[in-house]
This record gives sequence, C-alpha cells and structure tokens, in this order.
Amino acid sequence: MTTTPTGTTRHKHEAKRPEDEYLGVAPSIAYGLQHVLTMYGGIVAVPLIIGQAAGLAPAEIGVLIAAALFMGGLATLIQTIGFPFFGCQLPLVQGVSFASVATMIAIVVAGGGLPTVFGAVMASAAIGFLIAPIFSKVIKFLPPVVTGTIITTIGLTLMPVAARWAMGGNSKAEDFGSVANIGLAALTLALVLVLSKIGIAAVSRLSILLAMVIGTLFATAVGMADFSQVGNGPIFAFPQPFFFGAPVFDIAAIISMLIVVIVILTETTADIIAVGEIVDTEVDSKRIANGLRADMASSALAPIFGSFTQSAFAQNVGLVAVTGVKSRFVVAAGGVILVLLGLLPVMGRVVAAVPTAVLGGAGIVLFGTVAASGIRTLAKVEYHNNMNLVIVATSIGFGMIPIAAPTFYEHFPDWFETIFHSGISSAAIMAILLNLLFNHLKAGNVDQASVFVAGTNRILCERDVAVLNHGDHFVDGKLFNAEGEEVPIVPDNSPEANGISGQPASSH
Repeated sequence: MTTTPTGTTRHKHEAKRPEDEYLGVAPSIAYGLQHVLTMYGGIVAVPLIIGQAAGLAPAEIGVLIAAALFMGGLATLIQTIGFPFFGCQLPLVQGVSFASVATMIAIVVAGGGLPTVFGAVMASAAIGFLIAPIFSKVIKFLPPVVTGTIITTIGLTLMPVAARWAMGGNSKAEDFGSVANIGLAALTLALVLVLSKIGIAAVSRLSILLAMVIGTLFATAVGMADFSQVGNGPIFAFPQPFFFGAPVFDIAAIISMLIVVIVILTETTADIIAVGEIVDTEVDSKRIANGLRADMASSALAPIFGSFTQSAFAQNVGLVAVTGVKSRFVVAAGGVILVLLGLLPVMGRVVAAVPTAVLGGAGIVLFGTVAASGIRTLAKVEYHNNMNLVIVATSIGFGMIPIAAPTFYEHFPDWFETIFHSGISSAAIMAILLNLLFNHLKAGNVDQASVFVAGTNRILCERDVAVLNHGDHFVDGKLFNAEGEEVPIVPDNSPEANGISGQPASSH
C-alpha cells in the first residue's frame, strides 16, 4: 500500500512489468468503466448493422447486442488475465471486429442467414487459431520503422470514426452533422483538455470518463439525451446458446470469412505491438501468439452465444496512452463490466443513452493520441542514408487510401478488397514488405539511392550538443576535451548515464 502525492491511498503489488501493477478495486472499476464507455459505441454498432441487414426484430437485435457485450467481456478477460498459451496479458479491450461487417452482410444478403454467418466465423476462427503461432513470427520483421508506421496509421484511420460520432453517429438522422451535435462534441473535448490540466492525478487520469459524464449531464439538461427507455425491457437475461439456430458450415462463406480472419490477425498483432510500445514493455513472438490464440478462441466461441469475430479495439489503445494507466487489471475490470452489461440489459440501456456526440469529442483525443504515439516511435528511426523515409511515406499513404476513397477497391476481387479495405492492414502489409525489400534484401541498395533519401538532411537537436564544452572534438570516433583528455561515452542505460556516479546525467 502506498500514498500518492494527492493524499489518496493506492494498493499495488510489486510489479516487474508496468502492466502488472494493481491499483485496487475502486480505481480499477473507475478506469475500467472509462474503457467500456470508450468502446461501447463500437461494440454495439456491429450487431446493430448485422441485425438490420438480417431483417431482425428490435428484440432479436437486442439479443445480438447483449451477446456482443457478454462475449466482448469474456474475450477481454482471457486476453488481459491470461492463461497458459492464451492471452497476451496486456491492457487490450476485446470486442466484435468491424473488419468482418462487409463479409457477414454479403453472406446474409446471399441468403445464408445468421446460421451460415455463425458457421463461417467458427470454422475460420479455428483455422486462425492453428496458424496463430506461425503468424506471430512476423515480430522480427517489425522494427520501429514498421511499428511506428502501423501505430500512426491506426490513429489516423480511427479519426473518421470520431468525426462521425461527433456529428451524431447516424448519418440518416435529421440532426446528423448539426451545430448542436458538433457543439456537444466540442464541449466534451474542451472538458477533457481542462480536466487533464488539473494538477490532481486522479482527476487527470479520469478526464475522459469525467468529461463524458459531464457532457451527458449537460446533454440531458438541454434535451439531447433521453433516458426514458432505460426501464423498458428485462433487467437480467443470460445469452441463450444457439438462439438463432445451429450453425451452418458453407465452404464459400468460410473461405470469405478466413480472409477476414487474416485481416483481424494482422490488426490484432498491430494493436498488441502498439500497446506494448505505449506501456513500454517487452512484446515478443510468444506473447503475440498467445494474444492471437485468445482472439481466435474467443471468435470460435462467440457464435455459440450469438456473437461474431473478436479482436482488439484500437481506440482503447489511445485511452491507455492518454491516461497513462498501464495496468491490465484495469482493463480486466472493464471486461467484468462488459460481462455484466451482457447479463443486465438495463445497464446496457443506460450506457447506450450516452449521446454519440459525447463519444466523438472524447474520441478526437483518444485516436489522435494513438497517432501521436506512432509519431513518437518514428522519431527513433534513423533516416540518414537509407530508405526508411520512403518506407514510412509509402506505407502511410497506402493506408490512407481506403480512408480518403472508401470505394477505391470496389472493382477488385472480393478477397483483395476485404484485405486492403482496412487502412490498418494495408499500411501493415506495405510497411512489412518494403522493410523486407529495402532493409533485409539489400542486394542492389546503394548509398543515396533515392531523391527522397538525398533530401533528408542530417540535423542535431540542441539537447544533443548542450553537454559539449568549448574545444571538445572527435578523433576516430572518440570524444576528447580541449586538453586532449578522452571523455568517456557510455550507453544510455548505464549507471553513469543515470547520474549514479555523482555526475549529472545528460538527457538524450
């Protein structure tokens, strides 16, 4: 038990890894609820879309939503708590993947119905489970030039989601894009910024949640939020197995869904790497494999309760970066809340009453923080006399194509469109391939091989030269002072660099 500077008491065990810190029950629940509110709109959107496409009644769509919340919670617990061979043990929230929406709608429209969708999800997830260990080996081909590009693209591709939320969420609604909706989003954004600036650590870390609560209260006061329907419907309901019938296994549907699973594996790998960078913890191929297996096992189990493919939610990666709360037990608490929401539809109706514009205001900060984290990683990359700038430029540009022109690939084969319609998977594939081409297959590479490389001038920051004295000079890679005495150069993580030797350490 420790006492924070603000006088509050924090419970935690000695954690060798940042993500293993335990903050206590109350803080974990509060921060966990913040994660749930951040991803709630995304997790209920998929069952809403699929249910409408399948022509389901509102009560049946409610069953899909409850199943999505219940399975999202279970998948989150598996991913964060971890079991042997399952779960990356990182603060990652799981939920229904958007990547599968187009394919599932195509299956439903083709006449297969939800049973065929469920069968395709179960079979393709089982295959994904088998290839997860092989897929995880890609980690050795993911240096900072690749991971930074992927993380930046994750943040950028989520910005249209934040914009739609800020406009009201439903493009068919009369008030979509109204000044009132955007104004509510702007108020929420302003609250996040003001609360983040307050010098109380607990308030700053809960700035997203507090801003959403205050924004919702304001919206209620001015008639932009309606809680009158919260009491309509059952209070408790357990997801009924195979509510929509036994799964149907159709070969064509399974192949289509398998492409989606590959996209999900790519995106989840990117999210695991991204949150590992933000948490500042080691992520190796074994950890990625455990995370992917948890993803696929949850996806295979989900159709039993009436849900779909599960994957990590990128928007919650941004919340980890904004709040600085790295504990996986906080996200596990969010998983418990999701399970309860799935079992208690009344709680789900309360959260569903939060105006989408409020989510949009918070989303601008959250998603922008993901992109900023990627930019910070890219700042560590060496760009002098290599092709790294070309790799970053081309990959990010490639990833932005589906965002700038959503119909760009509509005349391509379905399998190609499914893979590259995701800006995240597009950027990830391009970054990995270009890194292999330029940094691993070096045959034919020459110094200053590109006009882009030639344009990257070498610079030094003030902090790099601030510790030098007049007369310091380099000879054969060694630093000497004006008297000709050698000045030791030590690694950044050495005791001398950290000031243990008694000399003030420089910042690099």
